Amino acid sequence: MRCWGKRVRSGAAAAVLLLCVCGCASQQTTNTVQPAGGAQAQQSPQAIAPAAVSSVPAFIPYMPPPNIIDLCGEPVPLDRQDVYERFDKEFTLVVYNHAQVYLWLKRMERYFPTIEERLRYYDLPDDLKYVAIVESDLLPNACSPKGAAGPWQFMPSTGAAYGLEQRGSVDKRYDFEHSTDSAFLLLKDLYKKYHNWSLAIAAYNCGDKRILDESRSQGVRSYYDLKLPLETERYVFRILAIKAVLSNPKRYGYELPKGWGYQEMKVDRVNVSLSRPVSIQTIASSAGTTYREIKSLNPIFRSDDIPAGNHEIKLPPGTGKVFQQNFRTGLAASGRNESLETQTAMGQDSPSSGSPAETRVSAYAPPRLAAAAVPAKADSRKAKQKTKLTKAGHSKAKPKSGSAKARSHETKQQTRLAKAGSAKAPKGTKSKKAGSSKAKKKPGN
Repeated sequence: MRCWGKRVRSGAAAAVLLLCVCGCASQQTTNTVQPAGGAQAQQSPQAIAPAAVSSVPAFIPYMPPPNIIDLCGEPVPLDRQDVYERFDKEFTLVVYNHAQVYLWLKRMERYFPTIEERLRYYDLPDDLKYVAIVESDLLPNACSPKGAAGPWQFMPSTGAAYGLEQRGSVDKRYDFEHSTDSAFLLLKDLYKKYHNWSLAIAAYNCGDKRILDESRSQGVRSYYDLKLPLETERYVFRILAIKAVLSNPKRYGYELPKGWGYQEMKVDRVNVSLSRPVSIQTIASSAGTTYREIKSLNPIFRSDDIPAGNHEIKLPPGTGKVFQQNFRTGLAASGRNESLETQTAMGQDSPSSGSPAETRVSAYAPPRLAAAAVPAKADSRKAKQKTKLTKAGHSKAKPKSGSAKARSHETKQQTRLAKAGSAKAPKGTKSKKAGSSKAKKKPGN
């Protein structure tokens, strides 16, 4: 009986243990299969998978390059196999670089209006606008390891020759408007020299001297026949490839929706004349903006300070008057007397005529008003100073007039003395007169 009782108790314990194990297993199964439908729920991932795969293209379509293309109106000899292959390589690299093409399309809406207006002013071909894309991807802060800088990648010596000088921490090669004018003046000079746009553009890349030396040593005058540095050999073809895609983006599958491009940035322009350096943070605080914004709008200032001298500072739109008030208040509190002029450029129409020095078109707010080298107030001050100097000069000149009076007085005294001398010797005078009268009568005899 005892043995049987033990067996019953042990059997009951085993049954309870078995029930617990089965309950845990059933609970895990219930937690795992939450969606209704059982087997259908397990098959749902397999049913969705084909739909996800079908949304990805099964193949990449081939985009053939154009059979005919020109550069600034000059036909490119694509009938030559070597020329076609060089062009096809650059075209293939561009047309399948989707992210970069869309970035170009967005930046074009910001910068191309200014570039195209300046091209019309200089009477240059429209294709030259693509040179800026090859040079810098339309990024004003672009800088190469060799020292070329700005959106048009000027070397220091070439930039200085075309008005983009570097003075301390100010580098005008980074100014989009000034460098655009300088680039077009340089390209215009190169075309006058070569009378061929492919050679002129190649010289813009590797230098005028290199093109001349290679042309003389190789005895050819065609860009497509010259053996040049690899970068220059690809340079013109890259411009052609970018032109082919960006001039007709829909043809190659690119369509940027309206309003998704980068807009032209309007700015307030302030002309300042500083007697000593001012930090960019001070400028930002006076305008109620950030250090980053001032640096972004003014890439020509390469350090944290704006040096002494005359400068044009670009500010966010609507902050010019606030800056003027705050900056002058700060200067007065510090005992400094700086010249300041605020100029707001809000126009959208490009000027039809006018030299770059007189009328400038801003990449941020065209047209740009002619920047005054010296503020009007400073001019009035100078005029007053000139008036004072003139008056002072007149007052200094008074002694000279006095000395002239003294001389005239001395002359009168000498005349009086001479008359007195003549009065003391009347006889001699009479004899001379008589002699003279006799001499006059002789011819009568």
